[in-house]
Amino acid sequence: MVAVDSDVIIWILRGDNKITERFKNAVVENNGNVFVTPIQLAEVFAGMLPKEKAIVDDFFDSLEILAIDGKSGRLAGEFLNRFGKSHNVTLTDALVAAVSRVTGCELWTRNRKHYPMFRENDFYQE
Repeated sequence: MVAVDSDVIIWILRGDNKITERFKNAVVENNGNVFVTPIQLAEVFAGMLPKEKAIVDDFFDSLEILAIDGKSGRLAGEFLNRFGKSHNVTLTDALVAAVSRVTGCELWTRNRKHYPMFRENDFYQE
């Protein structure tokens, strides 16, 4: 199972052929178990242009959205407590990391430095 971070989604939506092809392969390799969190929706919708709305809607409608629950919230708080000041971890990155961990998903991101709470095998390998 894979949770896809906003940076990867943005490259897919921009039409990056390499990332798009890898995304298609990830869907097949993981039997469709490729997810996003509400954080990715918020980040992408915040930065999109009005003319991009239909494409963005179609993309997110094709994926399941992982819920942010109490267990994820507690874990995100622990991540912020431990890494917030020392590594500049934001609430959004802490929540994405926590949801990924709680649900057992590998995180596919191109910004690994945002996730000091993860080991190498916690990340999806491109």
